[in-house]
Amino acid sequence: MAVLSFERKYRVRGGTLIGGDLFDFWVGPFYVGFFGVTTAFFAALGTALIIYGAAIGDTWNPWLINIAPPDISYGLKLAPLREGGLWQIVTICAVGAFCSWALREVEICRKLGIGYHVPAAFGMAIFAYVTLVVFRPLLMGAWGYGFPYGIFPHLDWVSNTGYQYLHFHYNPAHMLAVSFFFTTTLALGLHGALVLSAVNPAKGEVVKSPEYEDTFFRDLIGYSVGTLGIHRVGLLLAMNAGFWSAVCIIISGPFWSRGWPEWWTWWLNLPIWS
Repeated sequence: MAVLSFERKYRVRGGTLIGGDLFDFWVGPFYVGFFGVTTAFFAALGTALIIYGAAIGDTWNPWLINIAPPDISYGLKLAPLREGGLWQIVTICAVGAFCSWALREVEICRKLGIGYHVPAAFGMAIFAYVTLVVFRPLLMGAWGYGFPYGIFPHLDWVSNTGYQYLHFHYNPAHMLAVSFFFTTTLALGLHGALVLSAVNPAKGEVVKSPEYEDTFFRDLIGYSVGTLGIHRVGLLLAMNAGFWSAVCIIISGPFWSRGWPEWWTWWLNLPIWS
């Protein structure tokens, strides 16, 4: 892969958070860095442990492999390897790999002299994951409240957790999260379609400038947020989707243990209805 002209200027020592010059190098187009090494270590170890868990489990069917958390009776203690300890170590590896990747993004941003918007956005996804497997189990007093690693086992956990609160869609934070997810999809679809329609013209037509994009939305809805603003809107929508996803699960159990439809009785009891 050819090195772009400006890359020769930024591919210099410095900008690292940890490790100094020890891992401050590139392998082809990929920047390594200290956190690139830790990402590779945690990812490889976690993957190997999942394969080991499948080997000592009941099936090699990729849909049914289940790396389950410890039983609730273990509380917050370390469990034996075959009784949930494997899940605990895999979780440590996952958190280590995700955080290392985000910090590697920070180092790349420092080298390029750009903002930290990308690691901040990725950090919100990490926050949602850590909420599920660390924060909520800590608040509920047992690692067994974390979700299992596996496709069908994870889906079963989602279904069972939802039914524990009768109708999880009545969770107000879940409502916000779903709304932000759909709105993010809408905004990304509209933005992508508009850019392609402007810069990918039919044969014989010229590429249109951003003014055409702004004019389209002014004509459509009466206002255009602008070429820079739409990316701010997209980032805000996506990060809110991750944030409220974390909120909706962490309040279920530690702060609300009854059915979510019951939470809405405050609305039915407002004086305006009497």
